[in-house]
Amino acid sequence: MADLLGWGAALGLALALGCGGGGTPEASSADVVQLVENGAILLDVRTPSEFADGHVDGAVNVPVQELEARIGELDASRSVVVYCRSGNRSATAAGVLRERGFEVTDLGPMSAWPRQDEIVR
Repeated sequence: MADLLGWGAALGLALALGCGGGGTPEASSADVVQLVENGAILLDVRTPSEFADGHVDGAVNVPVQELEARIGELDASRSVVVYCRSGNRSATAAGVLRERGFEVTDLGPMSAWPRQDEIVR
């Protein structure tokens, strides 16, 4: 769909349809930890400055605004756990990734990560 509408239209459509998540996680905290321990990519879709201020240890930073252009950096054979600050950007990113064939779990906000001692500041 993003190819037909373009990134901006797809983002607007996702938000209009309520796909913005709003921080509602798709899996339990134990589930997301298990996914990452089993090899899932932990993807932070916040800005580089937000990432520098603190992120989950081991996370990869690809801002949601750059995801379409940088999607080739992600290994489509691995599942992805995505998070952001509030859950809106992670929900948008999860939709984009699913459209590209990725298996995705949207954690929602970084604060939902159960091991807060793994937040690098």
